[in-house]
Amino acid sequence: MVLATIFESVSPQYYLVLSSILFVIGVVGVLIRKNAIIVLMCIELMLNAVNLLLVSFSTFFGQSDGQLFVFFIMVVAAAEATVGLSILVLIYRNTRSVDIGLFNKLKD
Repeated sequence: MVLATIFESVSPQYYLVLSSILFVIGVVGVLIRKNAIIVLMCIELMLNAVNLLLVSFSTFFGQSDGQLFVFFIMVVAAAEATVGLSILVLIYRNTRSVDIGLFNKLKD
């Protein structure tokens, strides 16, 4: 109960700024890094930034629609992590690397 009052007392602009910073860090990580595991972690960071924003707005407006979307995003993120990591394990078995630049070898 105390956490809910603290969450509601903070202005939504702070959550918007924090979510934007986390999303930008995730985008920069996806664009710059070459390690596939780091890229997957940055995608998860972007999804969590969107989750934070949805929860903060749904709490601010007093509706639960955003929290319902967060639940579905978490399910999709779990499936994405499972499929992505299994693909990375298979690629590592063949190439002995998780470097994104080596994924062009899959075309042959």
